[in-house]
Amino acid sequence: MNDLTRSASRRWWALALIATAQFVVIMDTSIIGVALPQIQNDLGFSPEGLSWVFNAYVVAFGGLLLLGGRLSDLLGARRVFTAGWLVLLAGSAIAGAAGTVWMELTGRAVQGAGSALIAPSALTLLMTIFGGEPRELTKALALYGAAAPAGGTAGVFLGGVITEYVSWPWVFYLNIPIAVVAMLAAPALMPTGSAQRGSIDVFGAVTVTAGLALAVYGIVRAPDAGWGSVETLVALGAAVALLAGFVVIQSKRRTPLVRLGIFRTPQLGAANVAQLLLAGAWIPMWFFLNLYLQQVLGLGAFASGSALLPMTTVIMIGMIAVGPRLTARFGAKPMIVTGLFVLAAGLGWLSLVRPDGNFWVDVLPASLVAAAGMALAFVPSLGTAISSARPEEGGLASGIVNTSYQVGSALGLAAMTALAMSMGAGQAGDTQAVTDGLSAAFVGAGGIAVAGGLIAAAILRGRRAQREQNTTPAGTNA
Repeated sequence: MNDLTRSASRRWWALALIATAQFVVIMDTSIIGVALPQIQNDLGFSPEGLSWVFNAYVVAFGGLLLLGGRLSDLLGARRVFTAGWLVLLAGSAIAGAAGTVWMELTGRAVQGAGSALIAPSALTLLMTIFGGEPRELTKALALYGAAAPAGGTAGVFLGGVITEYVSWPWVFYLNIPIAVVAMLAAPALMPTGSAQRGSIDVFGAVTVTAGLALAVYGIVRAPDAGWGSVETLVALGAAVALLAGFVVIQSKRRTPLVRLGIFRTPQLGAANVAQLLLAGAWIPMWFFLNLYLQQVLGLGAFASGSALLPMTTVIMIGMIAVGPRLTARFGAKPMIVTGLFVLAAGLGWLSLVRPDGNFWVDVLPASLVAAAGMALAFVPSLGTAISSARPEEGGLASGIVNTSYQVGSALGLAAMTALAMSMGAGQAGDTQAVTDGLSAAFVGAGGIAVAGGLIAAAILRGRRAQREQNTTPAGTNA
């Protein structure tokens, strides 16, 4: 094997590791779903507190992604990527061995922190390895993008199998051997990368994470406490104050966690809005579809995970084989806008679910339409967000776009959970009420997707405008 062939082979092995990273960090958001009842029984979670087994991970993940991106730029992406796996391994060990509620939540938060280091550094490494070859970059982003829905579906499927045939701690222990292999392989496959001088804005990272946590808490608690209650108003008011304070802090610091001027690049801001709203529609759809399969149609853990496999297949084919060709022909903006509207159509179709329905009529056709929409919109919006930034801010751009997706996931799911519960989804045993609540959540998520399509159509630049922008270095006017 000559040096050129060896180098090309190593690039694609590196991509396999990067895609594995994306697969794992998304899998960890979904793998606990089927295990929650057993975790509740064994550790003594209250029904309300149980949701934080999911939220502790997502809030830490989404809130610390900007810090992870900044660290990738300052310390080098490979170093941060490896450190992230070590933190994820530690969190997985804590969560699996947990004997109390707070130990479990601590483990999940540590897992989220590890993922917040892995995700932006992985995307930065992808751009470093493939950024010089536009055609290869498109393929690499497609494979990277397909790993996300594959991880989400695999999490549901594996969580069901492990919980049913082994025990729930192994949904966390599963990460440990993967992390060990990743840490051993990274030095051989990944470029060293260059470090930069600068400081780390820890206070900013804490502020944005606390703001996000309070926002999710306020929205999740609102159906029980009341939207006008003191508890809800204080939580949401404090969240707004912290997030506004984060913006002020970033504007005043000499070396901020996020250089606010980066958002003056029109394509970057617009693509991040598209990612946020795409996640805000997609994640609730996946979450409530799983509930419909189990709570209304009565499918078991293994069967419900299997029922999501056709949707995952469509997404992977769309992202890898179809989407890149259509994007090359029509440009990113038409694909993002069309994808969001197709996703909305699929969600509208899913809202017609019936308490006496079946998988073949009520779920499969609509879920495949929604999956096609996700496949069309995800990679173009991701690629646009990353490629619009300055090369030296690749880690920051990766952190921002990952943050947009995770914040959209957390807030979209929290809002749709509140809507579903208010419409009857919490009335266990009453399939009509549960179906009505889930249907309302599908309608709400469809509205988010429509809003995303309209906003993307209004603020994203078309191919001609993008060519004009590319004649000027990104961020020149920032």
